[in-house]
Amino acid sequence: MDNRELRECAAVALSVLDLTNLKEDCTPEEITALVARARTPYGAAAAVCIWPRFVAQARSLFGTDHSIRIATVVNFPSGALSVDEVVRETEHAIADGADEIDLVIPYTRLKAGDEAAVSEMVRAVRAACPSPVLLKTILETGELKEPQLIRRASELAIAEGSDFIKTSTGKVAVNATLEAADIMLQAIRDSRKNIGFKPAGGISSVGDAALYFRHASAIMGENWVMPSTFRFGASGLLNDIVTVLGGGASTAAASGY
Repeated sequence: MDNRELRECAAVALSVLDLTNLKEDCTPEEITALVARARTPYGAAAAVCIWPRFVAQARSLFGTDHSIRIATVVNFPSGALSVDEVVRETEHAIADGADEIDLVIPYTRLKAGDEAAVSEMVRAVRAACPSPVLLKTILETGELKEPQLIRRASELAIAEGSDFIKTSTGKVAVNATLEAADIMLQAIRDSRKNIGFKPAGGISSVGDAALYFRHASAIMGENWVMPSTFRFGASGLLNDIVTVLGGGASTAAASGY
């Protein structure tokens, strides 16, 4: 990439970024800082992604402005809560002002062959998300590991009404990979539904972003990448985006981007 292309990539990455703080010890002060960081001199992130306990605080900071959306997580990160517990989490988060729900499927049960558990969970949470609240379903692909399981998880999540399918929680050893992206994007394409894709975990440079953009465009077509169909879940990516848009060198320069 030349400098112009890198800056163009950075601008798109900013527009599709879910700026994330899901640290276990996250503080209210860090949420205030995250909300402020979501607006940059070069444009705004698509969303902030935070723990449910901070949704009301973020909503008070954003007020009635939903141009930067508030995403939160449920059944996170274990995927092991009951359907009733997750529905209650979801309803409480929406009441507090969440615009988007990132749901972890019961991936351990799927690995054991229980597809119905995934369908039931996604269906119930979908029903608890009134329009225009988005449902982004986390497959935890690094734990599913097998391509056929990642494909099947994608199909189940899509069939039950997910608006996005997302790779990872960022809390396991293997998070977003291009291999998982390939499987998930093909599942979206084959469904012929208007479903988005969100890689999350380990994406920290504009060069990383470029690889996912190219992959998505190759499978879904040019101009598919936009906030309604593509998001990055990342905490560190914004630093590199701002550096590049400010005329500095990307941390990915050593890799050839």
